[in-house]
Amino acid sequence: MAMETQNLILNNTKNSKIHSLFAPDEPGVKTFNRIIDSNDKLNWLEPDETQLVNLTKYLENQLEKYNGEALITIDQNDGLTQDEIALAEKTLHSFEKILNISIIFLKEKKSENTKIEKFIRDYIIRRNMPADDFIEIRVAVVGNVDAGKSTLLGVLTHGILDDGRGEARTKLFRHKHEIESGRTSSVGNDILGFDSNGNIVNNFNLHSTKDWEEICSKSNKVITFIDLAGHEKYLKTTVFGMTGHAPDYCMLMVGSNMGAIGMTKEHLGLALALNVPVFIVLTKIDMCPPNVLQDTIKVLLKILKSPGCRKLPYLIENHDDVVTCAKNFTSERLCPIFQVSNVTGKNIDLVKAFLNLLNSRMEHQLNEPAEFQIDEIFSVPGVGTVVSGTCYKGRIQLNDTLRLGPDLIGHFKSVVIKGIHRKRMPVKECMGGQTASFALKKIKRSELRKGMVLISEKLEPISSWAFEAEILVLHHPTTISVNYQAMVHCGSIRQTATILEMSVEHMRTGDKAIIKLGFIKNPEYLKPGLKMIFREGRTKAIGTITKINLSPTPKLN
Repeated sequence: MAMETQNLILNNTKNSKIHSLFAPDEPGVKTFNRIIDSNDKLNWLEPDETQLVNLTKYLENQLEKYNGEALITIDQNDGLTQDEIALAEKTLHSFEKILNISIIFLKEKKSENTKIEKFIRDYIIRRNMPADDFIEIRVAVVGNVDAGKSTLLGVLTHGILDDGRGEARTKLFRHKHEIESGRTSSVGNDILGFDSNGNIVNNFNLHSTKDWEEICSKSNKVITFIDLAGHEKYLKTTVFGMTGHAPDYCMLMVGSNMGAIGMTKEHLGLALALNVPVFIVLTKIDMCPPNVLQDTIKVLLKILKSPGCRKLPYLIENHDDVVTCAKNFTSERLCPIFQVSNVTGKNIDLVKAFLNLLNSRMEHQLNEPAEFQIDEIFSVPGVGTVVSGTCYKGRIQLNDTLRLGPDLIGHFKSVVIKGIHRKRMPVKECMGGQTASFALKKIKRSELRKGMVLISEKLEPISSWAFEAEILVLHHPTTISVNYQAMVHCGSIRQTATILEMSVEHMRTGDKAIIKLGFIKNPEYLKPGLKMIFREGRTKAIGTITKINLSPTPKLN
């Protein structure tokens, strides 16, 4: 079955494109492995001055395009002989000092188009970061209750194997009732740091809250795991984690002995709706009978190939498979499937290798005016009010004055940033695509709520009481009409809204329409093009905001 799946992928990879109702336009889709056409004309073997300039421009372009790291394939003249490989490597390594990068060899494969024995090689190049900066990747961890989400994160970030009784997961829990019940109820976070050579820097002996600063200062790349709740009653929290924390990737956990049951399909649908690339981890393979494991894989392949999903599953069996998937992961419809055991540690190294190769998907837009969305609020003794969230655009520096809002009546007020932390490490600035915490001057916690934004004073922010969106109803037991109320999730915004107008009289499962929604409590900061999820109980709809700042009063006939 593994071979059949992989052949299917290799045949389809060239022609496949993402087809999704709410997928971004094609030019905006970032491809991790799509090497620009000039790669064919690049000379890696003893280049002259002009060719050396071309190579420098090419590597700089790749690093800029993929936010500080890129996958490079050297396949000149349909592959290289062993002597040519030595020359090409010498050329590649000459850029280490010029561009301040580290180069890691990934894999080598034989070229099939030549009579002489030739090879094609893959490398990852990564910019060496200063001690107070690192590449940040956010991975949301979802799956049904008892699939082993928190346990796998404990094993990955703390370097211990589980005892089969949930010892590893206790390292991640935030509340006493979570430790007692063994179930995550809040959005948990943990980090895994990689240095410039792809080695893990987590200090497994001392790993604690204070250790985050040490991990970040030694790391070139930090993977932030957003541990979400699997239980159905915490679905609201899980949806908020997927929308508000802006994950780059989604790790869907499936217990191999239980199969794709409960919330598994719900969470997969959520990731597809938000256009987040998904990879699957099958856990508990040490205690699962082989026939049950095969049945689980069969069901997963069926779900992933179904018309609603249209993914190409790829069963990961070795390190070469990991590199192949990482090269095609963001652009193609590929969905890697790992089979791991947290007790024996089988294939955990493949998951770590895959995480090391993931690149950041969020556009940094450093030259735009700053925009920061708040998703957590704290009151810290001796510091005051602290907010954390994601910076979507621009740069925010210490002592900058930003506009905070909208408040209950839609106004914005000026605030000063008196402290910035990234992953508990004090820094002087925060840039687009990064998460951070800010200490705010002279602001009470009671003035803040989740969903507020901090934006540059150059912008004229608009708060919207009502907005228009194009939505698709994924599931509703009866019909939806005007005055129907449900919860709107859009970024870190989470508020009930009422349908004021509809382009059709009624909507049922599978219907698509343009609707006007009005918030019932307070206005929010919205932008056209944002994705939203509209839900109430088992009712689910997804959509894209098309117009903002509309009048909240419905038209009178």
